[in-house]
Amino acid sequence: MTTQDMLDERYGRRRSPARRWLIAAGALIAVGVVALFGWFTVQGALDDVDSDTTSFEVSDEHSVTLGFQITSPPGSAVACAIEAQDEDHGVVGFRVVEIPASELHARAFREVIPTTALATTGFVNSCWVLPAPAG
Repeated sequence: MTTQDMLDERYGRRRSPARRWLIAAGALIAVGVVALFGWFTVQGALDDVDSDTTSFEVSDEHSVTLGFQITSPPGSAVACAIEAQDEDHGVVGFRVVEIPASELHARAFREVIPTTALATTGFVNSCWVLPAPAG
């Protein structure tokens, strides 16, 4: 009998194969959860759309011309919500612009936002990737 066996017997410890399997299964599940979390993180980042307002021009009290650029995944259609606000930050114009798919990663646009009152600013509120058409 080895010293380790004598100590195990003295203190009532048992080495069972079932415990090793439980530890191995737990480690495997932990690795799977980390891998799944990583995949969801990468997948979400692949569909990110970045937008920057490059210019705006208040044409008159009924419209604002907005210049903006987007960076999106190539081959994906994108929609952007563009907005005009007055001096009190009230929304006086809002429009959703659908941008067709392109193989270019970065593109620039100019769009007119109709307004209900005189605006003092225009900007891109948000952009997102549109779902692919069925079929």
